[in-house]
Amino acid sequence: QVQVVESGGGLVQPGESLRLSCAASGSYFSINAMAWYRQAPGKQRDLVAIITNNDNTNYADSVKGRFTISRDYAKSTVYLQMNSLKPEDTAVYYCCAISGRSYWGQGTQVTVSS
Repeated sequence: QVQVVESGGGLVQPGESLRLSCAASGSYFSINAMAWYRQAPGKQRDLVAIITNNDNTNYADSVKGRFTISRDYAKSTVYLQMNSLKPEDTAVYYCCAISGRSYWGQGTQVTVSS
């Protein structure tokens, strides 16, 4: 069993930055990959970024060059650094631990608005 808890969301203006954190606990050793998803109102939940146990990463085209996913193994934490934020990045961001099955956090709201 794995538990994940997100933090770091908030309200920012276009062009600003935010860093989201996702702390994992429980059977952390069983995790194969960690990912960030987002869901805007009325839309489906989409993959934003993923990082594997050998630190391979992949990003949605819409965030490439602006967002960076990283992992601190000592702290069992995954980060999503979001730069040059746009209004279309507004969504609830969810952390997901992938270990045979997917474990989801409760989500954190990111709002980009002037």
